[in-house]
Amino acid sequence: MADIVPFIGLRYNQNKIANPASVMTPPYDVINEKAQARYYAENPANIIRLELGLIFPDDDDKNNRYSRAKKYLDKWLEDECLLPESKPSLYVYQQEFKDNQGRKAIRNGFICGLKVEEYAQGNILPHEETLSKPKTDRLKLMHATQSNFSSIFGLYSDSEKLVDNTLAQAIADRRPDMEIIDEAQEIHRIWVITDERSITKVQEAIKAKQIFIADGHHRYETALQYSKDMKEAGQSGYDYVLTTLVNLYDEGLVVFPTHRVVKGIRNLDLVKLKTDLGQLFDIEEYGTKDDLPGFMNELARRGKRKHVFGLYTSENTLYLLSVKNMNQAKRHLPKDRSDAWKKLDVALLDNLILADVLGIDESNRKNQDSLSYTRDEAWAIAKVDEGSHQLALLLNPTRVEEVVAVAQAGDKMPQKSTYFYPKLMTGVVINPLFMNL
Repeated sequence: MADIVPFIGLRYNQNKIANPASVMTPPYDVINEKAQARYYAENPANIIRLELGLIFPDDDDKNNRYSRAKKYLDKWLEDECLLPESKPSLYVYQQEFKDNQGRKAIRNGFICGLKVEEYAQGNILPHEETLSKPKTDRLKLMHATQSNFSSIFGLYSDSEKLVDNTLAQAIADRRPDMEIIDEAQEIHRIWVITDERSITKVQEAIKAKQIFIADGHHRYETALQYSKDMKEAGQSGYDYVLTTLVNLYDEGLVVFPTHRVVKGIRNLDLVKLKTDLGQLFDIEEYGTKDDLPGFMNELARRGKRKHVFGLYTSENTLYLLSVKNMNQAKRHLPKDRSDAWKKLDVALLDNLILADVLGIDESNRKNQDSLSYTRDEAWAIAKVDEGSHQLALLLNPTRVEEVVAVAQAGDKMPQKSTYFYPKLMTGVVINPLFMNL
């Protein structure tokens, strides 16, 4: 049983912030140093100061990025730069964007407080492994600020769209309470929902659902640890984490592929490569890089009925690689993995091609010693052409139902196998746990 609650959120005061986009950022884990500096310069009240503050050489236990985040939060509350909601609320969150075919898409979800619990209870399901370093950083920030700034992205299954319809009725004929156009020209709309009947209806519908974490595993596990820490300190009520939930049946739920671009393979012989690949794949020459748009369409078309990959070589040639025999292919996969995992395109590519043919093992893939990852196939081709990389291996996107099947099997997805697009914006709503006890 998944437990969600409305909460008193903090939102930027639009009477003081003329351009809300100037104070928002993507999630912290996709922000590099250059982007961090840009967000710092964009607005003195940018959420970057709370979510991913700068680190200075003279930082110590008392003065650091976490203590400064707390000071900024307190100051912005005092100055009414941030305003608390008048009553506990849910927030409808709509994102309008272009999908990977360049078509207009709209993804609808809602923001709530999700009660954290152990994965073993079976109500909250992960699909990827986590690392200790990011969790340590996030935990320090939570202890300093008692707040969530970046939302977890969760999925639930509601084929009848009871939740979607309830929320659509609650915002009918209403203009958004906030609308933001971000730097990618994507539109973010927020409606505040305070109607208790609507909120109760949504809560009751979600109770029967499992929640699949699409993005934000580190944040979720950090929030769980924080809740335990606070309980050990004799403080209760810190059990809910900022979460955006989207229906698995939402038409705007998009996953982009993550292509593999190979580099640093000694004595790579393309003739031998094709011979080795021919043991497990039917190889079909398609054309040159000029044919890339048609090639990607053909990859998608064939991918609906079989496991197929794209290969681009330094000879300016595109190939289609189709698995000859799945029973034979499965013998090259780890035996301890679930059937759902063994059906993934990315599992087949990583093991049959990267590991077995090219010698790029799991450790290498994690450290990216011989690989670069990208969701832009044109970038992948360009890297091969410029000589910095040797091969581009192109995939179809992982389907959402495949992610769910792997999670339900108690398994974890291979690294870099899902890229849910677009990312949630940080700063549209903050969860101040200290105001929601």
